Amino acid sequence: MARNPETSKFYFDQRDYHLLHIVNGIVSGQRLRFEMQRQFFHYFHPRGIKEMAESRGLRIAYAVIHLLQSLESAEAGLRLKALRALRDEVMCSTNQELQMNTARVLIEIMKELIRAHGDYQRQLELAHHFRLAATGKPRIVRYFLKQYRLLEMPEKWNHLAFDDHVHDAFTKGRKSPTHLIMDAWIKGVRRLRVIHYNYIRPETAAELMEAADAMGIMIRIGIEFFASFCNRYAQIIWVPRGFADSGDFLRFLEKNEVRDLMEEGRNVSEYQRGQVLSTLEAFNRTHRHTLNSEFGVELPPLQSEDFMAFVGLGQASLLHLAKYIHLLLLPRMQEKTAGLRRQYADADKEKRREIEALVDRMNRMDADDIHHRFLVPGRNPDVGSANAEDVPALMQLSPCELVDRLSRMHSAYRITLNLSNMEVEDVLELLYECRGRISRLEIFNLKDFADCKVDHIPDIDRLQQCINNANVIQLKRLILEIISRLREKNDAQALARIQKFNWILADMESLMGMYRVRPLKSRIGSDSTGHSRRLPGMGLAVLDSLPKRARREVQKDEAGAYMVIPFHVQAFFRLVYGQAAAARGLISIVMYVIRAIPGLALAGRLHHREWFAREETTKMAENGNIVTLSGFSTEASNGLYVKKPPGPEKRPRLHRFEYLRTNLKNSLKVIFGFVPAFLTFYLTHDWWVLACFGAFIWFGITGMRNILQSVMAGGGLRRSPLLQWNDYISWDRITDSLMYTGFSVPLLDYLVKTLMLNQGLGITTATSPVLLYSVMALVNGLYLTSHNLFRGLPREAAFANFFRSVLSIPVAFGLSELLGGVLGLAGVLQVDMILQSWAAVISKTASDFVAALIEGAVDRAKNIENRMNDYRQKLRQFLDCYARAEMLFPESEVLDLLERPRELLRSEDDESRRLIQVLIINALDLLYFWMYQPRARTAFGNFVRDLSSEERHVFIQAQSVLKMEREISQMFIDGILGQYFSRPLAFYLDRSGEYLKNIGKFQD
Repeated sequence: MARNPETSKFYFDQRDYHLLHIVNGIVSGQRLRFEMQRQFFHYFHPRGIKEMAESRGLRIAYAVIHLLQSLESAEAGLRLKALRALRDEVMCSTNQELQMNTARVLIEIMKELIRAHGDYQRQLELAHHFRLAATGKPRIVRYFLKQYRLLEMPEKWNHLAFDDHVHDAFTKGRKSPTHLIMDAWIKGVRRLRVIHYNYIRPETAAELMEAADAMGIMIRIGIEFFASFCNRYAQIIWVPRGFADSGDFLRFLEKNEVRDLMEEGRNVSEYQRGQVLSTLEAFNRTHRHTLNSEFGVELPPLQSEDFMAFVGLGQASLLHLAKYIHLLLLPRMQEKTAGLRRQYADADKEKRREIEALVDRMNRMDADDIHHRFLVPGRNPDVGSANAEDVPALMQLSPCELVDRLSRMHSAYRITLNLSNMEVEDVLELLYECRGRISRLEIFNLKDFADCKVDHIPDIDRLQQCINNANVIQLKRLILEIISRLREKNDAQALARIQKFNWILADMESLMGMYRVRPLKSRIGSDSTGHSRRLPGMGLAVLDSLPKRARREVQKDEAGAYMVIPFHVQAFFRLVYGQAAAARGLISIVMYVIRAIPGLALAGRLHHREWFAREETTKMAENGNIVTLSGFSTEASNGLYVKKPPGPEKRPRLHRFEYLRTNLKNSLKVIFGFVPAFLTFYLTHDWWVLACFGAFIWFGITGMRNILQSVMAGGGLRRSPLLQWNDYISWDRITDSLMYTGFSVPLLDYLVKTLMLNQGLGITTATSPVLLYSVMALVNGLYLTSHNLFRGLPREAAFANFFRSVLSIPVAFGLSELLGGVLGLAGVLQVDMILQSWAAVISKTASDFVAALIEGAVDRAKNIENRMNDYRQKLRQFLDCYARAEMLFPESEVLDLLERPRELLRSEDDESRRLIQVLIINALDLLYFWMYQPRARTAFGNFVRDLSSEERHVFIQAQSVLKMEREISQMFIDGILGQYFSRPLAFYLDRSGEYLKNIGKFQD
């Protein structure tokens, strides 16, 4: 891939250009070819053989592109496959301290990269950002979290983040269900309630539930109905619950009474669509001319057919209409602005003011402004004045009648009252009339808040607190205030309602009893559709459950990225213990003794930490603890200017340090650390060996420590023959270590050893060697801890490095004594002076030797655990296939069939062929693990030992499908791994026989 001639050769790597080239190829129209090649791609493990065919960046890019561009209902299955593949790709990272947050950043950067299509320089920067974030370095990940306005979430993923009111593309939202779930996960949302109007399509419900299950999000599907109440409509949200999976929910939707309700809901949506089209006609008759006159443009009459094509699969709404009008109006305003800009140069002062005012009005005329000025019911009084007979029967039901019908549909359900256009008297009446079956109040809606429609909320919150706290005195006072207010209105409807509230006043005990067992809970939602920048985005979180850094970020925010809403909920942190891990022999006895010690009864038990909230305690508060996960802008802009023509700013030729080529950046880091190390040795030592080569020796020790640690963790002496020792080494990690170790030389060798200990306290290797090495080790430990914390590493790892330095004290003393003895036996004079000169190097050697052993062992254990997880995932895939085979061939022995895989592969039954293909993919991944992944062979031995003899025999026997070289080669050629199949195909043909021979030994 050729470099951009406008970019200096010192910036950006070839891999940045390569990733950008492939991503733009997919965006530009090669998506269909990639889809054909990925029919089985989601079955391949992210760390399996597909690593040889495509880079991780390309695989993530494809999944994100598919989710962003696909809205057709028929593509729901492909979207779900793309989402699962995306989850696996971003979550299957190794040795990353911020795995969850790194995954969020990677997806967000890839989204931005795809959306920047056409701006090559910006895309190139984003491609470099992606590769930087993929390293998983905490400081880099946190930098990008802040840049893309994502709050850091705890890695345990146990925080409280939710949104109780969002929309997808099948109502009035912009995003497909799968895209919506992906974005919710990026925000950090763990509980989501998606609202559909009047009905829901079964395929949409299935996509939502399966996508949420894939990303670990608790999903609730709410269906909002409109019930007749006091000459308007109350919005009732019905949330059926208690379903095992999406299939269970689909069977519920197939019930006759539910299907009838959904059909009536479709009729309501058709009626509402007619209302929107009537508003469109009213706009054509009146408001279109107002716009044309105000801005001097020619907006033609809107066509209902074109508008419905714009709506697509969604439910037509006034929001869609506003967006459609803005879409047609914007190019005409841009053309008008261009003409005004030409007039502006020759205009007088008064005329210039007029032009500036007109362009400013056009610049602020976005979809939200169009909606508020021209489309709201108050601006179109003739719309909606049809005869009552035209209103669908479902909309004519009272709230109580509607709730009666919904409660008969399913025993497990929740009813939420949407408080838009509701006053406290309306809420009280509905709660009483529905006899406690309204169990939730949508107490705060961010869209209503942005529209300044929350004046009624304080009184409703007061009512809720009175009911939940059983405060009869306050409730009585509130009801009397309502009655007094109704009397002041002095209209017939208000006077008629007084009698009802008098009855409620006399029956307060019943009202209290309705919510004594199950309190009236709150729901808070954004009402996000993804259309407007002037409205808040999706997601809210309880501040107490977020990491310290995230809380500080919210407190320091001045750009409006986050907003703390005036509501508070009690949140608690709990530690949940489970059954103790199984132990045998001596370990079992030791654990029994330990648990007998007071205070250690729970030692060794499995446990997890989690936050939970008492939702019934949600109340308005001046200092709230619920924060939005997205900001919003109060200023609209269409990018129209008269003084400064719009256009991309010319980017400087020189970029920031972060965009430097990796090899150049690494070289600069080494030089940056080497200079202080070299100057310290050169200026403070008289012996030419240390003066000239001390820095090289120091850096050599650090480099050897990293190499020893990496090789020990990756494979040691029993590594795969396909991997060399340097394949396990992260050179980026080594250069970071060299940079920081360079600054430890002036600290340890000059400040501590020479100035403080020798000249200040008279402590040398001759007078007190133990004290000398102890002080140097402790100072080195403090330095290691401080720079680890600066780099953003977990506090546990940072402080562990301090204790590693403590362990190096006896090693340093022993090494010094050994070296002194050797020099003495060799007849060298002034041994104490030599040891004093080399004291810092000896301390450094001891510290790095201990570090290599300890950190190498820790990394080895991590690699083995990662491989065990990989094998467990493939075992689950294999067992799913095996179970499917048992159901397909109930009268046959599946193990016998697996010994004749060619028969199944040549079968006319698609399911049988697919089954064998998945087993082949499984075996290819296992082959790749064995040959390429660190510590895979050790982990495989541990893994199969935990299986029963029958499971072990079946699992290993299934690998014999790799003997079908001709058939598997044809699968490669047909594109099962994409177009770059030559390398994985050659690998399979060369190594499958050796692999089968090796794993055959584990059957005994």
